[in-house]
Amino acid sequence: MKINNFGPVNMNPYKKHIEKMDKLQKTTSTDKIQISTEALELQKGSRIETERQAKVDELKNKIESGEYQVDPREVAKKMYEFWND
Repeated sequence: MKINNFGPVNMNPYKKHIEKMDKLQKTTSTDKIQISTEALELQKGSRIETERQAKVDELKNKIESGEYQVDPREVAKKMYEFWND
């Protein structure tokens, strides 16, 4: 009885097909990014911080120059509303 060598030993003909499919899947997939609503709010918050800092700087300048005047009645009214409402 004669046995002919049919191909390399331990060769799996399906392995190459699987490798080709893996390469195809790697090249066709694309990166995607999703920004959550919390992240969008944080981005908006940075804009608000710059506006707030501008207001703080303006108030500092008014206080240093003596232009800032406090109305004691208005302060008392706001304190009363805060603590009683």
